[in-house]
Amino acid sequence: MTTTEQTNPNTAEIDKLPTLEALHIINREDKKVAEAIEMVLPAIARAVDEIVERLERGGRLFYTGTGTSGRLGVLDAAECPPTFGVSPDLVQGIIAGGYDACYKAVEASEDDREAGAKDLQARGFTPDDVVVGIAASGRTPYTIGAVEYARGIGALTVCITCNENTALAAAAEIPIEPIVGPEVIAGSTRLKSGTAQKLVLNMLSTMTMVRLGYVTGNRMTNLKTSNIKLRQRATGLVMAECGLEEPAAKAALEAANWELRIAIVMVKTSTGREAAEAALQKSNYTISRAVSLLADRTA
Repeated sequence: MTTTEQTNPNTAEIDKLPTLEALHIINREDKKVAEAIEMVLPAIARAVDEIVERLERGGRLFYTGTGTSGRLGVLDAAECPPTFGVSPDLVQGIIAGGYDACYKAVEASEDDREAGAKDLQARGFTPDDVVVGIAASGRTPYTIGAVEYARGIGALTVCITCNENTALAAAAEIPIEPIVGPEVIAGSTRLKSGTAQKLVLNMLSTMTMVRLGYVTGNRMTNLKTSNIKLRQRATGLVMAECGLEEPAAKAALEAANWELRIAIVMVKTSTGREAAEAALQKSNYTISRAVSLLADRTA
């Protein structure tokens, strides 16, 4: 029996405990997740560096999985465009059973090994791309099929699983295996395993975007200003990044049609919107590169 399916002796009487005591036990179990992640940081770092290399060559990053694992992949992919200003095509989530499975269980779909490969093919998956197969058990046929197909055509393959020595890990070039132990509720891998997967996905996408230049310092300088809250955040970012007072920061953003990265390049290089936008296009919308490009032209 896999570790994630075993009965946890620490929670054997959870149904009989007072609510607060039961919650303390869940909290203690959750603390083990960060420790498990720490043990696999070298594998995560290797994955980030190799993902960045592929993306810099024009590749894309795909997450694929079923059930909870698939939903977590779709969620992380969906967060990348608003957070880092990248195209929705750059990071994509594929879940067995299609996007309906994000809110409605389609459990039988996980047993279709061929469907994993077909769903990648339907997205135009190429050897330049990367796939991260996500499965707590490490034995899900759909996910294994996707990873095997990707590796077979020469793409970079990574997996996230919460058991050791699994078929999924054997299929992937870079296995990431945070072993969190038996779940609070036996077999409910949406709990500690799901938390571990989410933390690993956060690290993969965040550090990939940092390495690609879509973060300045620790500031989300490529975010999309799609609502009032984000416009307020963008104003604060321009103030901090460019040393401006609030009225000047807002004026810069208005001149840039509320495109944060354009506003920052405009202010830092004392150029107009067209020049700033052209430099960003040439530098793949990396602010530091765009600023350097314009600085070289005026030197």
